[in-house]
Amino acid sequence: MAGKFVITIGKDGKDYFVLKAGNGEVILQSQGYRSPTGCTGGIESVKTNSQNKSKFECREAKDSRSYFVLKADNGQEIGRSQMYKTESGCNNGMDSVTENAVNAVIVDDR
Repeated sequence: MAGKFVITIGKDGKDYFVLKAGNGEVILQSQGYRSPTGCTGGIESVKTNSQNKSKFECREAKDSRSYFVLKADNGQEIGRSQMYKTESGCNNGMDSVTENAVNAVIVDDR
């Protein structure tokens, strides 16, 4: 089963998307966008940038768990992962985004 991007509107009125793996698990979530066009542009940016390993950055949270961010060419954060107990879990999450993003369908739940 292929991955999918799901677009929703947050409580703040902004558009958000998540990337879900084929099993339905959320593997990446976006920042808030002020417009639907900005949100779909963010999805296209994930599809492109997720194919370049250098665009991912694994980080350590204050509680020592790991998470990753995906950055655009301009260095801006496009999306962020959930928390992982280990760095290897973080690396697996990045691989999952790479695999799922490129051919993911877009589901608009706004």
